[in-house]
Amino acid sequence: MVNPWIFLAAWVLDRMVGDPVRWVHPVQVMGWLISPWRDWSFRHFKDAPFLLRLSGVVLTLLLTLGSAAVVWAVILGSSLIHPLFGWGTETVILASGLAGRSLQDAAWAVLKPLAAGNLSQARETLAIYVGRDTENLDSSEVLRAVVETVAENTTDGVLAPLFWAVIGGAPLVMAYKAASTLDSMIGYRRGLYEPFGWAGARLDDVLNWVPARLMALSVGVLSGKLGTVIRIVQRDAAEDLSPNAGVSIAAFAAALGVRLGGENSYGGEKKIKPFLGDPLNPLTQETAEQALKLLDRLQILWLVLGFVLLLVRYG
Repeated sequence: MVNPWIFLAAWVLDRMVGDPVRWVHPVQVMGWLISPWRDWSFRHFKDAPFLLRLSGVVLTLLLTLGSAAVVWAVILGSSLIHPLFGWGTETVILASGLAGRSLQDAAWAVLKPLAAGNLSQARETLAIYVGRDTENLDSSEVLRAVVETVAENTTDGVLAPLFWAVIGGAPLVMAYKAASTLDSMIGYRRGLYEPFGWAGARLDDVLNWVPARLMALSVGVLSGKLGTVIRIVQRDAAEDLSPNAGVSIAAFAAALGVRLGGENSYGGEKKIKPFLGDPLNPLTQETAEQALKLLDRLQILWLVLGFVLLLVRYG
């Protein structure tokens, strides 16, 4: 169980510093471990789906449990040197599991050139952060991509880590980040990766299920549109392939009064995403900025609630 003051300090540290570019991030280390295992598995089990799935299950268990164990050991070892060193170590590790500052910086990196009329730069910057093809997007499609990315990653990168921090501290947050990294790297639902990435993708779905729905309720409360958010989420979210991304994006769409989803292109292949929300308002620069303001308010709400819960548990 994390100390409430460490919980607060970790959020403040992420808010102030984010993810320094030159620092090695835990997710990078996870990626370095996933890649060789993936390559080895496909060399040996490419034509054996059961063994490929088994290899993915083993990787998922080792990476998630191993991440939690390593973090627990590092914090314990640091605490044995000196309690203050242990608290500082836990704060830094916990902050590295949060992505609130990084998400905001990424969104503004696209929105600023777009507002200045530099569509080409906005497209190029957006391509760093999203999987869809961006070279032919018009300004409204760039804005849609930004809002959808902010909505989905509000759960994945910010609120879910805060949720799991309250439940189990930095070790559980790193286990969650391991599952999220597995899902992003190998968790494809179709094609060659499907058997291998099945376990990581399903674990990520499970770990995000409660946070995504609490996020939707929080969006409804903060926007003053609780009934609308619940209605839109119940109506539209299930149309999305992801059991959680659809909830997050639909909640933002309802709060902003916009329609998200539609046609995207991935590697030149067009895919139709389900429409989420109603087109009551146009997608504008102001809409994207409202999404970022909503992200800010959600962070503060969950920070306060988490801090109070931890104080009660410590008391």
